[in-house]
Amino acid sequence: MTSTTPSSKTVLIADDTAFVRDRFKVALEGAGHRTVTVASAAELLARVRADLETLDLLVIDLRLPRTTGVDVIRSIRKMDDGRLPILVFSGTVSSAQEVRELEALGVAGYVNEYSAVQHIFPSLAPHLFPEDFNRREGPRVVLSIPIAYRFGNTIAAALTLNLSRGGLAIRTTSALEKGALLRLRFRLPGSKRDIDAEAMVCWSDQRTGMGLQFQKVEANDQTSIDDFVDSHFFQPR
Repeated sequence: MTSTTPSSKTVLIADDTAFVRDRFKVALEGAGHRTVTVASAAELLARVRADLETLDLLVIDLRLPRTTGVDVIRSIRKMDDGRLPILVFSGTVSSAQEVRELEALGVAGYVNEYSAVQHIFPSLAPHLFPEDFNRREGPRVVLSIPIAYRFGNTIAAALTLNLSRGGLAIRTTSALEKGALLRLRFRLPGSKRDIDAEAMVCWSDQRTGMGLQFQKVEANDQTSIDDFVDSHFFQPR
């Protein structure tokens, strides 16, 4: 296991599929963090009970054996009084009603369990280091598409990390300062036209890239973004 450092975090990964657990373990430990992996609800609750003071983030499959949906989250909240940030694997969410129940339980967000390894740490970093990130609200779809952005007289290109109704994140080693205003152009998969938008940098981190919050989007383009996120978010396995 990777040696911990003063800035390292401990993440518990709960999924009954070894492939998912192993990929998240490799990505996080490769970034210098510690992981705890479990394959059942009983193991999950036992580890939370035993390690409550040392855990920094939980990433949970809602379809663990012998549990029903959000019940395992309710059980955790009885132990931690809402202290631990919890992410849910988006592919295990079955309905909008379940999203509302998870929101009421203080779930911090969603992550695609089949994200490419290089995208895993960037998707978790805002929850591991919340002081460095201004997180967007709402479901996010992991998405790697080309995007062009203009800052002043500079035009740059990058790939997106994820997309939500309110903005997107991009991978770049030249992240701009928070508050910078950009003009964006990108095309959603399957679309034949570009979307132009204005956005503000809401978080910036040289390790991962930057998050962009939409400031101005045409109404028909916003509808296209909303429909794309909605149609790709609920994909139960």
